[in-house]
Amino acid sequence: MISLLGRTCILVALTACSVGMVTGMVAGKRQDIDMGKWSRWMAYVCAIATTASIGMMEYALLTHDFSVAYVAEVGSLDTPTWVTIVSLWSSLNGSILLWSWMLGLFLAGFAYLTRNQHQATTSWALGVAMGIGVFFCFLVAGIANPFEAVSPIPTDGPGPNPLLQNHILMVVHPPSLYLGFVGMTIPFAMGCAALLSGRLDGAWLRHMRRWMLVPWGFLSLGIVLGGWWSYEVLGWGGWWAWDPVENASFLPWLTGTAFLHSAMITQRRNKLQGWTVSLIMATFLLTILGTFMTRSGVFNSVHSFTQSSIGPVFLAFLGACLLGSVLLLAARVDKIQPDQATDDGAAPKETSFLLNNLLFTGFMFTVLIGTVYPLLNEAITGKQISVGQPYFDKMTGPIGLAIIFLMGVGPALPWGRVSLRRGFQILAFPLASGIVIVGICLGMKLRGGMALATFGLSGFALAVTLKEMASPILAFHQANGKTWLHSISTVFIQSRRRYGGHIVHIGILCIAVGHVAGTRYTTAHPLTFSAGESKEVGSYTLTFKGTEKQIESHRRSVLANVLVHQNGKELAVVQPRLNHYIKMNQPIGTPQVLSTLTEDLYLNAVNIDEAANVASFDIYIKPLIWWIWFGGGLMLLGSILAFIPSRRGTDGQETVEAA
Repeated sequence: MISLLGRTCILVALTACSVGMVTGMVAGKRQDIDMGKWSRWMAYVCAIATTASIGMMEYALLTHDFSVAYVAEVGSLDTPTWVTIVSLWSSLNGSILLWSWMLGLFLAGFAYLTRNQHQATTSWALGVAMGIGVFFCFLVAGIANPFEAVSPIPTDGPGPNPLLQNHILMVVHPPSLYLGFVGMTIPFAMGCAALLSGRLDGAWLRHMRRWMLVPWGFLSLGIVLGGWWSYEVLGWGGWWAWDPVENASFLPWLTGTAFLHSAMITQRRNKLQGWTVSLIMATFLLTILGTFMTRSGVFNSVHSFTQSSIGPVFLAFLGACLLGSVLLLAARVDKIQPDQATDDGAAPKETSFLLNNLLFTGFMFTVLIGTVYPLLNEAITGKQISVGQPYFDKMTGPIGLAIIFLMGVGPALPWGRVSLRRGFQILAFPLASGIVIVGICLGMKLRGGMALATFGLSGFALAVTLKEMASPILAFHQANGKTWLHSISTVFIQSRRRYGGHIVHIGILCIAVGHVAGTRYTTAHPLTFSAGESKEVGSYTLTFKGTEKQIESHRRSVLANVLVHQNGKELAVVQPRLNHYIKMNQPIGTPQVLSTLTEDLYLNAVNIDEAANVASFDIYIKPLIWWIWFGGGLMLLGSILAFIPSRRGTDGQETVEAA
């Protein structure tokens, strides 16, 4: 029954998307408001139908209904309830169902929030977005159908991938990435609508930018949470390895970030309309490419799904979207070009934003080439090669440094032309701050040109950011004579977008510093302990206290109890473990991490001999790793603040703030 009802709901959603696509396109072409209402109603129907299908699948998982194909694939009577719930996105067909549901919610949200606005372009956007919905609903109803009936019905299933049961982050990491990927559909559809209608005014651009901030924020969070999961689960002591599927999520983030900056120039200076829309389209296309990379099985990755027939279908869809985007841009981009643009010559701030866009785009192509080149080489020559971390670090490092430098230059300079002397006066203190930080690092005997450059430029950009945050508050306080608390709260509320952008910048700087410090200055200590034995690791004293067992419904674990002292002070007893899953022969480790603001002590159990009471560990001391997770939190906070519109001025237009 669940199989029949679930597939029926998906077919209803497919029908609704098909009708909504046609009515949206016709309404946009004819400027027919009544026809446009049909498209909105179909978006609501799609959201309701996909929500019902998700509810049925979760019910089937929780009740262990093995007559449903997806439950038979990932379900198990031994799996804990929380793992059973999140196993919805643990395999291919369930992840596509989740994608369709999220897309239905985005469609309904967009239809509702734009119901009384921008009639000329909203119908076009709904038509395009629901056309994408047709594809994903078709997948769920067809080759990726998770509701297929199973006969004979098994009495139990294998359960989800053990790696997905090893950490609570699997509850939030995949949904965050999905919300980032799926949400890119809306700004893409809005960009197509601008081209089809020939209109890209300031109001529509503001809405596009806000709709981009939603998936961009979720994508940022998903990337950082994915790194945290990798760090806490895989036992290798790192968080980012330039894995092809990691890169798949990073590519659209780069072009999405470039769009957020390019949109500011378009809104403020009435320039780069075609380039801005192109970035939106590229971002969506890269999400489809990333989805293909994850689900086709062509890349070997701990993050990817197995080989399936869905890969060629995704590749064909990507080709169709790429061809359609190129043709649409070629035919219609001149329609959105302004009759007259603001021209201040080679204005430094504008130039810094243009360079910023070029660097982000160059970064994207560098990562893209390194990711797909081994696959293309194998297809052409039949030889397998690998492009690893040395290539990515060498090629992207200088680009990253340049981006950090421009993060300081861009916000500091005013719009319009500025003299060289005035520019130097503005940047003198931040530059001095960066130089002082490099001097402090050298005094601490830190070495490494790229690392020192990262610390110095990050200090420069941070000084600019803090100055830009403080200056409006100081000016308001001096002009109005209010208390500092009143001045801070008033300016912050009035300029939420601006402060959101600054907080995002601080988050990125934290991640950059944490990543470089954790990569460049990590020390590794492979050690073996007997029960009661103590060993020195840096400033830590580790004492192996013995082993213990833990039995759960889905696994048996062996824990190594390690007492940790630092400089004679007891810190904690940590328990790195080896987990033996019922339906898997090889044990899977769970590292333990002691984190502080300055460094992490990371212990990964390589082998635990219960009989001999001996344990071997890979032990790492990794500086400033906590800054990465803190920076991710700041990016999420900043994107939320930037999404909230600033108060409108007397002219009814929102002030364009730094992002």
